[in-house]
Amino acid sequence: MNTLVVFYSLEGNTKIVADILAEELDSDCIELKPDKEIPKGGFTKFFWGGKSILFHEKPNLLNDLPDIDEYDTIFIGTPIWASSYTPPIASFLEKVSIKGKKLALFACHAGGGAEKCFEKLKSALSDNTIIGTISFTDPAKEEKEKIKAQLKHWLHEIT
Repeated sequence: MNTLVVFYSLEGNTKIVADILAEELDSDCIELKPDKEIPKGGFTKFFWGGKSILFHEKPNLLNDLPDIDEYDTIFIGTPIWASSYTPPIASFLEKVSIKGKKLALFACHAGGGAEKCFEKLKSALSDNTIIGTISFTDPAKEEKEKIKAQLKHWLHEIT
């Protein structure tokens, strides 16, 4: 079984989870990089993120995107912005055709919105089988071993 972990991470929280997943799954891993840097601090970050979601922005990605046909299972990770997935994830979904795959979704947040985010992702990926979802609140503030244990438990449930 070929597995891919694809994610976007603004402040490193989603990257923590993605890196652990890729290690546990011995999978390929791609961190999406938008062509324009998104502000990381204060009010500007929240304004920019909300505006990006509201206007359905899809930034250009600097990455070479993988051939999705090579993978049976894809893990997609995103921070949650305004109860949705991020614009770089929207760009990825627009650029690749994901159909007939097993998908697992993970998200990181500072204050909720995971269920709405997952519902939007499920809708955008309706031609696939969602095998599981998991969310984390500020994983950078947690011990890495705690995150790893949660992920191992989740992986045991969904694989």
